[in-house]
Amino acid sequence: MFEQILAALVRHEIRFVVIGGVAATIHGSARLTNDLDLCYDTASDNLERLVALLTGWHAYLRGVEPGLPFVLDARALRTTPIMTLTTDVGDLDLLDQVPGVGDYAAALVASEPVAIGSVEFQALRLEALIASKQAVRRPKDLEQLIELEALLALRGPRSR
Repeated sequence: MFEQILAALVRHEIRFVVIGGVAATIHGSARLTNDLDLCYDTASDNLERLVALLTGWHAYLRGVEPGLPFVLDARALRTTPIMTLTTDVGDLDLLDQVPGVGDYAAALVASEPVAIGSVEFQALRLEALIASKQAVRRPKDLEQLIELEALLALRGPRSR
């Protein structure tokens, strides 16, 4: 499921960094996630491409009663720091800032290139993912910190 979403994002030249559960899985986490968390570039050209793709996927606010007025446009993405969406291809959480890391530019610096199948993209490095989980401090994030810190320790000092 995520490979299809990521392939479309890359194909449409949308600038993003994978964060959250999928990034954790990339680094070896055993936890499964049902959504794809992304930090995106808020530049106008990127927002227009992202809106076009999301519109084609019939994106709608997750957890909101169907049929309520919702306009997905560049303005909505620019003014909503966290947007949780359901789409025809899966659930997405879109963030313009990563807690503990910063905006897209900071997330990009704190990321590394990875691939799922033939799709190449940027994902938060393990250290940045840990910083993000520490900043958010939700119970599920604090639980996952134990695993993420263990994965970092297994890598040893040379990989940091």
